Amino acid sequence: MGAGAFGRNHLRVVRELEQAGEGVALAAVVEPDAARAGDAAEKYSIPSFASVDDLLATELRIDAALVAVPTIHHHAVARRLLEAGVDVLLEKPLAVSLAEADDLLALAAERRRILQPGHLERFNPAVLAIEPKLRRPMFFEAHRLSIFTPRSLDVDVVLDLMIHDLDIVLTFARSPVREVRAVGLPILSPKVDIANVRVEFESGCVANFTASRVSTERVRKLRFFEPRQYVSIDYARRDVLVIRVDAGRPGAIAAGTDARQASLDVEGAIGAGKVDLEQIAALGAAGLEALAHPSPGLSFAKPEVTPGEPLRLEIEAFLEAVRTRKPPRVTAQQGRDALALALEIQASMAAHAQRAGLADFFAPGT
Repeated sequence: MGAGAFGRNHLRVVRELEQAGEGVALAAVVEPDAARAGDAAEKYSIPSFASVDDLLATELRIDAALVAVPTIHHHAVARRLLEAGVDVLLEKPLAVSLAEADDLLALAAERRRILQPGHLERFNPAVLAIEPKLRRPMFFEAHRLSIFTPRSLDVDVVLDLMIHDLDIVLTFARSPVREVRAVGLPILSPKVDIANVRVEFESGCVANFTASRVSTERVRKLRFFEPRQYVSIDYARRDVLVIRVDAGRPGAIAAGTDARQASLDVEGAIGAGKVDLEQIAALGAAGLEALAHPSPGLSFAKPEVTPGEPLRLEIEAFLEAVRTRKPPRVTAQQGRDALALALEIQASMAAHAQRAGLADFFAPGT
């Protein structure tokens, strides 16, 4: 559903899977914009419909749907499909409110339908490579920066960009949220375009998030520190670098050091050794093995990453859930959890703006 910028990618991937004999057929496109609908219908030789109701009024058999419409329409479109007995992959965020999300979860359970939120980074090969190796992450730094575009301005930067990292950190931290502190400002749109957030978990884990859609560069990175190792994920390169702290080596970071301080110590040690983290990350496995570790107490490694397009992996996982009727890798409840944290962050930003006398900068309802 939807043939906009991201909907076109959905169409492409499903057709590729169809041509590869993966047991799926691209049946139709739903798009209210006549020009976009016509382009998609012509390119893929499929019928187009202006609305979900128009599609469902035909005899065309639809088993599953990929929904990539503006967030404000997520609830209405997904609800209509679930009511009709269609399994749904719904782009992030799940909805604009917890009431809408809860309604979708309840309906999916009642109708025994698959409802998978489109948290694409969960299928990033770098994330898939490191997730099985997790120990106990205690400090996260997430940066997600984009150049401004007029897309997705129906939501703020938290629901547009940061929610990817919220979902990843919630999955990795595996702990309830204890406290949220956030600040955000609208820059080029009526809604918050840049935000900085600190989240503390009941486990003691701390996460810092920075998201901007008014940056001069595009950055998609997550770094976290856990006992004896520091992990750097580059989502864009689909790459992972692990910096191990060797306890027995001179200069190694002391056990029991505060997680944030240990993280800073690792970066400081790299800087002291005049080693550029980006240059290290660009090295292949052989290059890392040949690297003489100039920073005392540190060693470098790269877990094997299986190449793949995240969107294709996500859609394949959804189709597998549809066929097997097993819960998808990313569940609707996890989508709801990420939304709940995003909404808590929005409330914290609004409270900060009020305290700082910045409320006039925000449009009503933001």
